[in-house]
Amino acid sequence: MFKAGAEVEIITCADNPRAAGKKGRIVDEVPPGELTGGRWTVNKIGIFTAPVLCHAHELRATGR
Repeated sequence: MFKAGAEVEIITCADNPRAAGKKGRIVDEVPPGELTGGRWTVNKIGIFTAPVLCHAHELRATGR
């Protein structure tokens, strides 16, 4: 489970495969629900990469 603002590494992402291997920050303040299909919103990936939705198994916490 992730917290809002936590830095994560995107291992793979079905929403945007170009985001794989990059780091971003979790936006959600509550666990993802039905609206997002159980996916976490990750932002601040890069200047040319929009926020993406990723399942928990597609993300790895960096500890920051």
